[in-house]
Amino acid sequence: MSGITPPPSTGSRAVITDRTVLQPGPDHPITIAPAAGRAVVTIAGQVVADSRKALSLREAGYPAVLYVPRADVDMAALSRTDHTTWCPYKGEASYYSIPAGGTAATNAVWSYEAPHDAVAAIRDHLAFYPDRVDAISLRDDATD
Repeated sequence: MSGITPPPSTGSRAVITDRTVLQPGPDHPITIAPAAGRAVVTIAGQVVADSRKALSLREAGYPAVLYVPRADVDMAALSRTDHTTWCPYKGEASYYSIPAGGTAATNAVWSYEAPHDAVAAIRDHLAFYPDRVDAISLRDDATD
């Protein structure tokens, strides 16, 4: 899956000052649905996420983003960072790097650990920047 749009970057925890909370609506719709198939994320030759329970979040005019349940992510392959961003529709995003991917995989993963009620389904899920991992694929369950 390409063209995944990450949360907007507003800086680190110490810099975040805009805490406006907005609700999805006709001018900025957000839908969350089960992803059709098996989501697999790879980096540096290793699978870091493999799930048949991923969610597809579609926000306004942005491409869909896959959110993988934490239980289906190799959390030992990730390293939490102190980087955060704020989205008025979803809340504060926390970040993880993937050391196996080197500096290119710095802050490659994000998670809304306490998302706003409108997107509560993505709690306990992680998303990956497509340009910081080798591949994010959505495979047909019938062929896997």
